[in-house]
Amino acid sequence: MTDPRFGAGDLGPGVATPGPSSFPAPSSYADRPGLAQNAPSSSAEASRDVSAVDVLRPPAEIADVAARVFGDRLALAGEFAQLLATEGVLRGLVGPRETPRIWERHLVNCAVMAELFPIGASVVDVGSGAGLPGIVLAVARPDLGITLVEPLARRTAFLTEVVDELGLDRVTVLRGRAEEVLGQVGEADVVTARAVAALDKLAGWCLPLARVGGRLLALKGASAEEEIEENRIAVERLGGGVPEIRLCGAGLIDPPATVVEIVKERDVLVGRARAAGSGGRRAGGATGAGRAAGSGGAGRSAGSGGGRGGRGNRRRG
Repeated sequence: MTDPRFGAGDLGPGVATPGPSSFPAPSSYADRPGLAQNAPSSSAEASRDVSAVDVLRPPAEIADVAARVFGDRLALAGEFAQLLATEGVLRGLVGPRETPRIWERHLVNCAVMAELFPIGASVVDVGSGAGLPGIVLAVARPDLGITLVEPLARRTAFLTEVVDELGLDRVTVLRGRAEEVLGQVGEADVVTARAVAALDKLAGWCLPLARVGGRLLALKGASAEEEIEENRIAVERLGGGVPEIRLCGAGLIDPPATVVEIVKERDVLVGRARAAGSGGRRAGGATGAGRAAGSGGAGRSAGSGGGRGGRGNRRRG
């Protein structure tokens, strides 16, 4: 089944991303004029509930955890949360019902995986969507050099504006599919993905972007062990080692974030890698992208995926 994120772009292939040059800066979600009317919600009551939430600060129950994982960049994380809850909702990248749990389910859940990254690592975030985990990692770990790869024009427009608004000078945004940016991102130390696809497809897309000895870190969920068993052979054919489960944030969040780690052991030709991924799925059974966990899919809304052009952004030193 074709991943809906990798089809035709919102505005057609190669069309420049639209959007304002910068975001408005409301003091809270409720300050956004007309938000309750414009937010894509199933009911007016749900819109009113969401519009009353101020996400600049983490909820009291996870405030200590958020402070630990973001450190002195906690306020910057709050700015990103607010952008997700306003522009992210208005642009259909985040469901309005996700707003009350942006910190717990999305920001903190992504930030705890930062413990797996070596200092100064080069990172490629495939299918970055609304910036999860790529933007969160850039906030929590300013030492990382991060490239956000996303095919959808409306998402790359949002990501570009977020990078500029937050002053993330070590983050680049590229519009395109993973196989289209191979010549632009080099060989990354780490490739990340969250709620993008089943493990065999994910390895086929992501491992070619990593250097030999580099790693794929995929945020998954409760079905991670089952998915590993179903796709172990396909991952090996794609040049990856034995997938391992890493539990991130143990003792901080419950349950901890589940990350599947795959070390790239050898290079495989891209065409051959794609065929190996398809074969592994037939042999082991498709697991489906919907199993990615704890991800909730903010920034992973179904839609058509993107065009052929790359869009880079490096702003603010």
